[in-house]
Amino acid sequence: MSDELNVGIADMKIAYSPKGLISYALGSCVGICIVDQVKKVAGMVHIMLPTNNNVSDKNNVFKYADTGIPEMVKQMELMGCMRSRMIAKIAGGARMFEIKGNSSIGNIGERNTIATKEVLSKLNIKLIAQDVGANYGRTIIFDSDTGNLTIKSFAKNIKII
Repeated sequence: MSDELNVGIADMKIAYSPKGLISYALGSCVGICIVDQVKKVAGMVHIMLPTNNNVSDKNNVFKYADTGIPEMVKQMELMGCMRSRMIAKIAGGARMFEIKGNSSIGNIGERNTIATKEVLSKLNIKLIAQDVGANYGRTIIFDSDTGNLTIKSFAKNIKII
């Protein structure tokens, strides 16, 4: 893989091989990586929240799992990718802050992960690997050629899934 396109918070990018995709400092956010390995096309979306409860808010569909993932898949299909060949890997969804009680703020990472899995299931895209939860941030690098997802975390070993 040569260079990577940066995927920011509430952002999405699609890359052809040999370009890769990178997203820094996923905390409670989830990075969803989808690849069509026949076309060698990869997409990454960095979602912040599980659902867009304000359906009239169309300003940033990539902020939410329920709108960002389907939009990325749609754009990949417009580039010739086939949903039947797409596979997904996800990372993030951490519990970054310990908040007493059952606060929705404290478990936003878990809610993001659950919503991500539900959306992928509805889209019939197989989730083949994940590195989610715990209490630490992650930087992820997705290789459009191999489909490998490299996960880097402070004071942790590098993982490739």
